Amino acid sequence: MTQARSLRARLLTVEAMRRVDAAAIAAGTPGRTLMERAGVAVAARAQARLSPGGSVLVLCGPGNNGGDGFVAARLLAEAGHRVELVLLGNRDALAGDAAAAAADWTGPVEGAPSEIPPCDLVIDALFGAGLARDLDGAARALVEALNASGRPVLAVDVPSGLDGDTGAVRGAAVQAVETVTFVALKPGHLLQPGRSLCGALHLAEIGTGAEALEAGLAAAGAPLFRNGPDLWGGAFPRLTGASHKYTRGHALVLSGPATRTGAARLAARGALRVGAGLVTVAAPRDALPENAAHLTAIMLHACDSADDLDDILTDERLNAVLLGPGLGTGEPTRERVAVAASAGRALVLDADALTSFKGQPQVLAGHVRDGGGQAVLTPHGGEFARLFAGTDVVDEGLYKVERARRAAVLAGAVVVLKGADTVIADADGRVAINDHASPYLGTAGAGDVLAGLIAGLLAQGMAPFEAAAAGVWLHGDAGLRHGPGLIAEDIPELMPRVLADLVRDEAGL
Repeated sequence: MTQARSLRARLLTVEAMRRVDAAAIAAGTPGRTLMERAGVAVAARAQARLSPGGSVLVLCGPGNNGGDGFVAARLLAEAGHRVELVLLGNRDALAGDAAAAAADWTGPVEGAPSEIPPCDLVIDALFGAGLARDLDGAARALVEALNASGRPVLAVDVPSGLDGDTGAVRGAAVQAVETVTFVALKPGHLLQPGRSLCGALHLAEIGTGAEALEAGLAAAGAPLFRNGPDLWGGAFPRLTGASHKYTRGHALVLSGPATRTGAARLAARGALRVGAGLVTVAAPRDALPENAAHLTAIMLHACDSADDLDDILTDERLNAVLLGPGLGTGEPTRERVAVAASAGRALVLDADALTSFKGQPQVLAGHVRDGGGQAVLTPHGGEFARLFAGTDVVDEGLYKVERARRAAVLAGAVVVLKGADTVIADADGRVAINDHASPYLGTAGAGDVLAGLIAGLLAQGMAPFEAAAAGVWLHGDAGLRHGPGLIAEDIPELMPRVLADLVRDEAGL
């Protein structure tokens, strides 16, 4: 991944953004200039939503977020829009850059209304991402009145009441149709429920400069990313004139017994469609006829025990193994995981392979460590809670990024904590948050396909973190393309279109 692509994918915590602002000001850009540029960006987004002469209600808070609102209000009024400005608090209490921005506003300043008056657009400049406490009193009443009004809202930085780091609601939070933020997105823009509250995201550059951004990133600690091709595109498998099926990897997917084979086939189809050169389903003998009736390009191998799996893995060309979908829970599955790990293959562990280690993440971590740590775990929330039961990983006081990060460290593996805001965490501290997805992916078998996509990318040589992040994004892209009526079987069949567009975009065509 090039440095430029890496920077485009980075997220900034609230504290890191403070460091960016401070570094920019220390380097000679006045804070008032940064505020003016932020207000220009807000006004531009507002005008994109307004008809000529449209009416705007600007809600300003007592800090710098309110200062951005004063700038936007002034610019919109100068552009011929009808602007009403409300200040939460006392104008005389404003300080610094916010006071200077307020001084440039020559129109009236109203107090907080009990009801939101009719208008074409509301600009929410009450509170920014650094809100340190839950909203209460007049602030909460104003936010609740705004939500009850049904007026379209353009939020400045984040919808007021939203925690910029965690995406959590601090007492009450504004529901926006669009959010304009500055320099870089924050985790709270992507984590639920924040993601649903922000509406469309618009990122504006305000001239803080590359050195200030680097200062903020240095203060951010372990890197946080928005999942997408900017993060992993440079590592995505590429074919050459010399490529053939044996250079594209061979994924092995373990199947459950008869009448429980569908999940493994969905996963295998995903692995094949994402580009693995060869895919084999290893199934109990009583399940071979059932699998054979459905499989063509995907091969079959009998596997009734951990010893059988050990024999199969003497073929070193089998370089990625997926265990879990429909496999069954208990000691036989634990034994298979131990064998696959000890063989040193890249692993994807999903569903039953995770539940089989309920409350025993250290045991699973031991197996992963034996195999060199090349493993990806793909739990949904319930599987995550079962696997890590009894550890501080499931502390309800932790937000999703921190839960996933701690789980990855404990397991010594990449953890894909699935959901509407899937989080991909590596044991080295890197975390990616995925917002490129569709609620229509919430259907039986979709998770099995995701596990297969990741296994197929591992088979082609991608490192576990990049393979997991790419698999999640490709899976989400398929869901976005299909929309209503999606079933799991559709996802692999959408991969040719998904991959063709990805390759074309990566080539800059």
